[in-house]
Order: sequence, then structure tokens, then C-alpha cells
Amino acid sequence: MQDRIAPGMMQKQNLKKLAFRFVLTLGIVNLFADLTYEGGRSITGPFLGSLGANAVVVGFVAGFGELVGYGLRSLSGYIADKTHKYWLVIIFGYLINMLAVPALALAGSWPLAAALIVLERTGRAIRKPAGQALLSHAGKTLGHGWVFGLNEALDQTGATLGPLIAALILYLHRGYHQAFAVLLIPALLCIATVMLTRFLYPRPQELEERRPQPLETSGFSRTYWLFVLAGALIAAGFADFSLIAFHFQKTGTVSPEMVPVLYAIAMATGAFCSLLFGWLLDKTGFPILLVAFFLSALFAPCVFLGGFGFAVLGMVLWGLGLGVQDSLLKAVLSGVVPAARRGAGFGVFDTSFGIAWFAGSAALGLLYQKSMSGLVLFSVVLQLAALPVLVLAHRSARRCPENY
Repeated sequence: MQDRIAPGMMQKQNLKKLAFRFVLTLGIVNLFADLTYEGGRSITGPFLGSLGANAVVVGFVAGFGELVGYGLRSLSGYIADKTHKYWLVIIFGYLINMLAVPALALAGSWPLAAALIVLERTGRAIRKPAGQALLSHAGKTLGHGWVFGLNEALDQTGATLGPLIAALILYLHRGYHQAFAVLLIPALLCIATVMLTRFLYPRPQELEERRPQPLETSGFSRTYWLFVLAGALIAAGFADFSLIAFHFQKTGTVSPEMVPVLYAIAMATGAFCSLLFGWLLDKTGFPILLVAFFLSALFAPCVFLGGFGFAVLGMVLWGLGLGVQDSLLKAVLSGVVPAARRGAGFGVFDTSFGIAWFAGSAALGLLYQKSMSGLVLFSVVLQLAALPVLVLAHRSARRCPENY
């Protein structure tokens, strides 16, 4: 097969072409994946509400799903690095991740729906660090910001189409269960495509020419842990869409048919911004992180305190934040963590991110019941607090430029 990665030395131009094809193919896998589970996530908040769940339950399920979905990543990333069975871990994760979503069509009570939502996050947790580790190898040739930005853009393209499909099903008065059932089609396409990608690119590690490195016996660097702290602050203040959609439904700010449309707008924004900001990261460097995360921190007052117009603006800012979280943070981490430990490095980062997301989601759910202004203040302050931590991480990295 012409696209297989051959061992030994490769011409730089051929390596660049091959790296781009790999990133594009894996991005198509993630396009189908996001189409499936983001299509489902765009309606899980109202769906849980229709089954009798309240705001606390919606916030807890969303937060606990993210806790599991991120918390398991340190383990799955470690296993992938230890066994070098990256593709096996990835495929197993995709199977769980994809099949849990259409199974929601069978849920008749909110506890069963909640369990399937958590199961979907579990599958994503299993495959995510290994996938990011393989993806990072192409960054040495193409630029980490561009690689993660392009992958995230394709992710968000699928995440735009999925909610629009869900919105169409609801517009046709088919109901939530029918919407979940239709998502079986992209789920099966995702599984088939990831199998093809595994066949075409069995060893993406060979896309990155590595210099001999000493055996790492110590923990991750101070720079790494500062980026972990910054990510945790961003996650804790970033409201899950399930709570936002619940708010739209409860207040009537947005009609039920328009909720997934606004989610699609957010995903389209994320697709564009991840590609743009990823490219800017390679061209201009660190300051673009501060710009991106400052803008995204402003979504909460628009979404929770404004009318329809501000809700649209808030979802654009929310989508920007969601898009750059993976693309920019994972791009800078690729330059901080040694290649042989990126599965574990991404996994530990995501575990910390998920714990913070869970704690923040639970707090936001409780604040929603008590004080809307308190919720907004909590969200904005925590996200803005990440900016000085990012500055410290950057300064720490500049003192060790070989790792950045």
C-alpha cells in the first residue's frame, strides 16, 4: 500500500506529504466521531429534562461524565505508552464511544440515559490520549499548532453537522429518541474509517525523527505542571453545554428547535478558530493563547444573563473556547513532553482537566439554583485566573527552550 509508513529514512518532502495525509485521515475519523457524540450532546440536557431530571442532576451528570471521561485518560495514556498498542487502545475506545450514543434511543428513564452518557465519555477517555500521542508525531514536520488545529477543525466540523441533524429531527417532530437512533449511521462510518486508518498508517511514530534521549526517571517538568494548572482553572470555569441548554429550555430564551442550532454555531466557530489560532500559534507564538482564553472567558454573562442576541454571541465565545482548549493546549504540551511519554502526559493533563471540570460543573449547577450572578462571576474569574498561570508556564519554558 503506497500510503504505508516505511521504516528507515524518508525524504523530507515525502515525509511532510505523508504526515499531512495521516492528519487528514485521522481528522476524518474524528469528524464522524464528533458528528455522532456532539449531535447527541446537543440534546442531552433537554433530553434528561424531558425524562424528569432537574438542574442539579443535569449538572452532576455532565460533570461526572467529564470526570470519568477525563479521569481515565491518565491510565489509558500510560497503558498505551507502556504497551505501545496505541491502535488497539484507540479502536477499543472508539467502539464504546460510538455505540453508546445511538443506544440512548432505547433509554426510557433519566438514570439509564445518564449511565449511557457516562459510558460514551468513558470510550472517549480510552482512545483520546493514544490518538493525540500519534497525532503529535506529525507536528514535528507540519507544526504542532497546525496539526492540532486542523484535527480540531475537522472535529468541530462534525460537531457542527451533528447538532444540525438533531435539530432537523426535532423540527420534523420525530422526538429525542429518533434523533439518537439516526446517529447510528455516522457512528458506524467512524468505526469503519478508524479501521481503514489503522491499516494505512500502522506506525505513525515514524513520522517523527527522534534524537536519542536519556531515560526519563523523574516526573514531568515544572512547565508541564503549570500548563496543567492553567488547564484546570479553565475547565473549572467552563460551563458544560448541558447546563446551558437546560437554561435555554427553562427560561425560554431559545426555542427547543433552536438549541441544537446554537450548539452547531458554537461548533462551527470552534472549527474555524482552532484552525486559525493553531496556525497563529506556529507563526506568532505564545501571546495567542492569552488572546484566545481571554475572549472565551466572556461567554458566561452573555449566555446566562442576556436575551437571544447575547445568547448567540455567548455561544460563539463558548465555541471559541472549546475549539482552542484541545488545539492550543495540546500543541504547547507536545513541545514540553518527550515523545515517548506523550500518551501519559496528555492523559495526566486530561485527568486534571476532567477533575476540575467535574468540580466546576457541580458548583455551577448549585449556583444556578442559588444565584445567576454568582454563577457568572465564578465562571469568569476562574478562567481569567488561568492567564497569569499561562504566563508563568511560558516563562518557565523559555528557561528550558529545548523542551518548548
